[in-house]
Amino acid sequence: MKTKLLLTGALLSLVGCASTGTPVAEQVADAAHAHGHPAPVVPGQAKLYNEALNPRQIEHPDHLGFNDLHIQAIRHLVPDTHSVHDPKLQVIVHHHCKAYDDGTFVCMMFPSGMKDQDKPIGFEYIITTAQFNTLPEAEKKYWHYHKVEVARAHATFPDLTQEEAAKILPAVHETYGKVMYFQKPEDKYPMGEPYVVIVQHMPEQN
Repeated sequence: MKTKLLLTGALLSLVGCASTGTPVAEQVADAAHAHGHPAPVVPGQAKLYNEALNPRQIEHPDHLGFNDLHIQAIRHLVPDTHSVHDPKLQVIVHHHCKAYDDGTFVCMMFPSGMKDQDKPIGFEYIITTAQFNTLPEAEKKYWHYHKVEVARAHATFPDLTQEEAAKILPAVHETYGKVMYFQKPEDKYPMGEPYVVIVQHMPEQN
């Protein structure tokens, strides 16, 4: 899909262009053309937005939304106990991410998915290793290193093929993430104060 190819190009640009010497942007554009563009909206088809609440909605291309990359990962919810078997440690949290030109990502986090009526309960801000190294020392403890945590969180890329995931994984590994929640998954509404989850301090799963 076009969004997957755009993301692949963005991540590969973090670790250098391909050995062919062709600019990454051109490679992505060629691949996107080969795979085709998203299907156009069919007249009479149900809209994806509420026409009564937002009658002048502008239809944005997919690459402008939080669907550049879809990641699934466990060990992203604070457990209720200190047990390694706490069920919350096994809950898959869906990350729907947008890539930015400065090399950062922002991932909206959903405990169930990103269907029409699913609501995010937090987000993960992702930066490169070089950007992490510029942070104050006191701040660094809130960020987890993805070269370690991707495996510990059993992270997967459900919208990518195995080959596509293998291409972007080296770039993903050299990033750091900070997880922030404004709502607990069991609450109907956001209650109390937002909080940061220090992922690397949670029990490791088999």
